[in-house]
Amino acid sequence: MAIKLHGSFAVHPGAWLKTEMVEPFGLSVTSAAEKLGVTRQAMSHLLNARSGLSADMALRFEKAFGLEAETLLRMQASHDLAVARAGEKNIKVERLVAAGG
Repeated sequence: MAIKLHGSFAVHPGAWLKTEMVEPFGLSVTSAAEKLGVTRQAMSHLLNARSGLSADMALRFEKAFGLEAETLLRMQASHDLAVARAGEKNIKVERLVAAGG
């Protein structure tokens, strides 16, 4: 049996990066964007949880802060799944059974 975690455990990686990395380093959105070589808009959207974390951005945070990109991408996947699960009652699919089974 799989363990199901409550959706509140799935924090958006951008919000986490903002409070745990960017702000403690004394960086603004603009300065963080400059240091990581991305646009201010892209950084703002990520840190304010309006867009997801890409593999490219995860690597940039890895290089800048020493975080593992894989960990950040797992955070994003967990968040995405929690959001999908919150609306899963609206997902209608037909259960399939293997032929001859």
